[in-house]
Amino acid sequence: MPTAPARPGKPLLSGRRGTAEMLVLKTFLLVPFAALIAAVPLLWGWGIGWTDLILATVFYVLATLGVTVGYHRYFTHGAFKAGRPLRIALAIAGSMAVQGSVIFWVASHRRHHAFSDREGDPHSPWLFGTSPAALLRGFWHAHMGWMFQREVTNADRFAPDLVGDRDLRVVNRFFWLWITLSLGLPAALGWAFSGTWQGALTAFFWAGLVRIAFLHHVTWSVNSVCHLIGDRPFASRDRAANFWPLALLSMGESWHNSHHADPTCARHGVLRGQVDVSARVIWAFERLGWATDVRWPRAERLAAKRVQQPG
Repeated sequence: MPTAPARPGKPLLSGRRGTAEMLVLKTFLLVPFAALIAAVPLLWGWGIGWTDLILATVFYVLATLGVTVGYHRYFTHGAFKAGRPLRIALAIAGSMAVQGSVIFWVASHRRHHAFSDREGDPHSPWLFGTSPAALLRGFWHAHMGWMFQREVTNADRFAPDLVGDRDLRVVNRFFWLWITLSLGLPAALGWAFSGTWQGALTAFFWAGLVRIAFLHHVTWSVNSVCHLIGDRPFASRDRAANFWPLALLSMGESWHNSHHADPTCARHGVLRGQVDVSARVIWAFERLGWATDVRWPRAERLAAKRVQQPG
């Protein structure tokens, strides 16, 4: 699925969220966050077992790859082509991360690339200046503050290919169902494995709420931390940076400078020793025949983008 060109004749925004929509949004952002805060005293004393830990890990990996491989590298940037079953599966898996429906997410992220770290970027930490106070405000805005705003990126401008895809419109319409499954399946499996309501409750808490909140903050750190600090070995039009401590948890997304230097590349960790789990998954899809026309990094393009070190 190649990335469709934006339609600059259309407005940047398509409207504003209503009060009811803002209430639902805040619920799904703040309730998991509250669960994450509560997890510290719970983990210290009681309430987590091997079943909860395994379920949390499985659902974390599934939803994270749905975002990194599906929402990001495939739907947003067209880093490879996929058949209908994989396309639908990736859209559903990404939806289970509870970061927004597939069309909303892709439109917002394409807008980010179109205006990266300048006016029009929905979540740049550099929009308010470079003083310590401005950067603190910018960090909050880039990390999660931007999602509490009422403005909605115009999908007809930034994601016309997804809007025109019937399968994706259906997946997008049933976003509420994928959220329900993301929370309900861990609880159901916790009950099935333990045979108790306590097992269902702890699985719902750890593999549902806490897992969603933890993944939220890993993803949001790419927007905030990876535009503030880190290495910049490649030339890009913005301040995107590689931040290695997040590489494994983000499945390779924190090699952010490399990505912004070559957005359609299927591998973000392009240098020696840079772990990129998402790229390995795409490689596996290619070997299985599920992914074709994969845009792997090319040596000559990397060399052209490489920043020359002084001396």
